[in-house]
Order: sequence, then structure tokens, then C-alpha cells
Amino acid sequence: MSTVEPRPVARPLTREHRICPVDAGRWPDVATLPRASWPVRAVTRAVLERALRRLPLRVRFADGTTLGLGGPRINVHDSMAFHARIGTSGLIGFGESYMAGEWDAPDLVGALTVLAAHAADLVPPSLQRLRDLWAQRQPAAQRNTPDGSRSNISHHYDLSNDLFALFLDETLTYSAAVFRGFPADWSRLAAAQHRKIDRLLDLARVGGGTRLLEIGTGWGELALRAAARGAHVTSLTLSAQQRDLALRRVRQAGLADRVSIELRDYREARGTYDAIVSVEMIEAVGAEFWPVYFRTLDQRLIPGGRAALQAITMPHQRMLASRYTHTWIQKYVFPGGLIPSTQAIEETVRDHTALTVTDREGFGPHYAETLRLWRERFTDRADQVAALGFDDTFRRLWTFYLAYSEAGFRSGYLDVQQYLLTKEGTAR
Repeated sequence: MSTVEPRPVARPLTREHRICPVDAGRWPDVATLPRASWPVRAVTRAVLERALRRLPLRVRFADGTTLGLGGPRINVHDSMAFHARIGTSGLIGFGESYMAGEWDAPDLVGALTVLAAHAADLVPPSLQRLRDLWAQRQPAAQRNTPDGSRSNISHHYDLSNDLFALFLDETLTYSAAVFRGFPADWSRLAAAQHRKIDRLLDLARVGGGTRLLEIGTGWGELALRAAARGAHVTSLTLSAQQRDLALRRVRQAGLADRVSIELRDYREARGTYDAIVSVEMIEAVGAEFWPVYFRTLDQRLIPGGRAALQAITMPHQRMLASRYTHTWIQKYVFPGGLIPSTQAIEETVRDHTALTVTDREGFGPHYAETLRLWRERFTDRADQVAALGFDDTFRRLWTFYLAYSEAGFRSGYLDVQQYLLTKEGTAR
């Protein structure tokens, strides 16, 4: 939508636009408003009005204009800023406008769920065909080379162990749980996380004496649970803060003789293993390196070995349309991240390895409930988040991130899968 004129020059928000105070040093692109000309804002407004009129939403602008067929409400406090950001930065601008407090929604998840459900047809086909002209490209600095991956992972996972502990349950598990029924309840979240972990360990047939490679340690719960079964676990992570806490938990559990946690890239893995487990790590690999990732699994598994993966997925055509686009999530939450499709995973396994996709099961609604519990906990503990030094803009960013993710699963735009990959041969 910004192709009608050169790249705009950013300018500081005026007082009337600065609905939330923003630290320009920490959040330069939120604290400044792009200088979008009247034609850019007019085209943006026309495109948005066309889309919003057909959606089950109520979008109320500051001048009293209301669009939509009815449903979850969005209140746009500053129409000029809202249109300027979207007109120059698309969905990145939409997210930055929320971070700046220029729009709000009483039911943020509900509003974002409607938008996610219509993601494929919000922009007219004529503009979709011009996507490469107006969509921002992924920065070269965020490529998931070994050095780039370390930087990308640190950006998110080294924020603060204390921050994550505020909204995760006592298992410190940061991936989809598997519940027995809905609605999910916080008191059952830890058990639901153990249920998810046990399903993966069962898929990989992890038991006494199993040599297990884990790619992506998190804070160590899966390694602890595998070691408690009698497995010998080598776990790899790129997050120094996660490794420190995971090692402490391993020592406290008395399992240091069975668990080794290494600050190492998956491409640096050595040795061979009876089983491999990797939970929601492929989203940080990047399409360029998917073949390398799956070849690593193949090379590290013994004949007859089994790999159990958990992966967030999205529709294949949407993945193809957005795989080179720089997104709000990549800019602020997961730099270098890309969610694959089930088709992309299965084609990569087929074309680049001797592994076979033996089983796959999706459970997206369980992730929506997991995210709801995290989001509610994060909101309830906003004062404690602030006490850790995270400002209001950060808290709005994370509220949007958790709600945006939950909406993806509630709309069906996103799913989460557990895969079993097997390698022919006879296990030892």
C-alpha cells in the first residue's frame, strides 16, 4: 500500500498521538510515526474500509465512524496514526500501532481471531499480486546461520528467566500442553504439560538406557522427565540463561549423571542416539536450513531409531506467500522465525533424508487454551513484570504477542503437530 511514493521519513509522535508513553531509545519505531502522505493514508483507509465492512467486527474510529457487521469491538483512538503505520508498514505497523496505544480492543483475542480467520482475503487479489513491491523483506542479519541463530535465540529466550517464571507453570514448559478437556484450568496445566512430554517420550520409545538427544532444552523439564525414566540425555540449547537454570534443576533433581546440557547449535551435534526429541524448535530454524535440520536428525539417529517432534504449522499457501516477508512477530518476538506447513515438513523429510514420517497428530485447540492461561497469568502479574524492569510498551507487546498467537490457533490459521519420524534398520 505504500508503493505510491518513496519510503517515508519517520517523525516523533506528537502529544495527541502519544496515548501511551514510549521510550524512543528502546522502541524507536513505536515512538516515531512514519510520515505518510495523504494519498498513502487515503488508499490505506479505502482498502481497510472495504475489508472491515465485510467482517464480523465493530471497528469504531475516533471521528465516530463505525465499520463491520458486528462482533468483537476495536477502538481506533488515532485514525491518522493507525492508517499511516499500516500504509507504510502493513501488519508490522498494525502491531506497532497497538504497542503505541493508538488502538485497543476489549476482547483482543476475539478481534484478532476474526482477522486471522480472514487473513487470506483481507487484502484484495490485485494488491496481493504486488506483495513483493510493498511488503518488507526479512533482514539478512536475521538469517539462521550458526551465529545468527545464537543472536536470534538470545533475543527472546535470554530476556529473563524470572519473566518466564511469572506466567509459566512450575514445569517451566513453554510449548503446547495436552489437556483432558476444555475449558482448561490453571491448576491442571502442569499435568497437561507432563502429558504432552510423556506422549513425545512414548512416541520415541524412551526408557531405561535410551541414549536420547534433545534439540532445544527449554528450561529442562523434558530432559528431567526422560532421565527419570532411566534415559541418558544430551540436550542442546543456544540460550545461556535457559542452560544455567536447566542445569540447576538437573542438579537439584539428582540427575546430573544422566543429563548433559550443552550450549551448542544443532548443527554441532555429535555422536549417534537411539532417539531424538525436539519440541517447537523447528520454527526457529528457517526455511533455508530445514534440509540441514532434518539431515541432522537422520545423521544422529541409529538404524531403527525414532525421532519425535512437536511443531507449530500453518497452511502451505500462506507459508509460501509470507516466507520471505518480515513480520511483526519476527521484528519484536522471534527474529528469524518461520512457521512451516505440514507439506513443507513432509517434503523436506522425503527429499533430504532417509527418514519416514510414520505418524502425525494435530491438537491446535490445546495450544489456544495453553496460550490463554499464559496470557491471563501475564496480565494478572503485570505489576511484577514491571518490577523486573519491563516497561508498558513491552507489556503491550507481549499482550499482543500472546493474544495474536492464541487467535491463530482459535481461528484454525495455526495448528500444532506431534510427528514420529523413523529410520529403517535394526535398533541395537
